[in-house]
Amino acid sequence: MGDSKRRKETLGEKYGQEANIFPWLPVKKSQAQQFVSWTTRGAWIGIGLLVLYWVTVRFIGPALGLWQVN
Repeated sequence: MGDSKRRKETLGEKYGQEANIFPWLPVKKSQAQQFVSWTTRGAWIGIGLLVLYWVTVRFIGPALGLWQVN
């Protein structure tokens, strides 16, 4: 527990606050992780929509007689 007290004394107000990724970039580590999570989810949604579009163009449209695929 002594080390924790020394760290608290040396850091002062910054003790217990989350650190930035880089000193010149005002983005916290949890914000960066959240960004990665959102972009990964968005990428999977995009892949799913692309597959749905492909299935529609390749199979559903021709099956309903809306167009022909050569």
